[in-house]
Amino acid sequence: MVFKSIKESLSRLTGGDDTSGEYIEIDLEQDKKDNKVVVKLFFLKTYEDVNEVLNALREGYTITLVDIKTLRQKDSIELKRAVSKIKKTVDALEGSIAGFGENIIVATPSFAKIHKELLKPTKDQKSNKFDM
Repeated sequence: MVFKSIKESLSRLTGGDDTSGEYIEIDLEQDKKDNKVVVKLFFLKTYEDVNEVLNALREGYTITLVDIKTLRQKDSIELKRAVSKIKKTVDALEGSIAGFGENIIVATPSFAKIHKELLKPTKDQKSNKFDM
């Protein structure tokens, strides 16, 4: 009762009439974004190329595969800086990072996790090249 009188007095002040029977329909599909996961390949040729990787990770829907071979051959110090920067960003995003082989790094945002399990050598396999 009190709210109705407040509503009526406000509608008189604003020049509007009583619209208690009307409502606005909202289309929920209108602003729907394309939330598909993207797997994108990046090549680190210089340290500055790391910014493209970081921007893709920050978008939130991109899993990055980073080829570090060229930068590793050029300058190992710059490579360490670039990988460290990617790792810090992934940690801040609560994502995962892992290396595959010597030339590929995979970095994911928080929605994806990289399963990291070391395979234990069987009795038939040597654990390293010095075993006999």
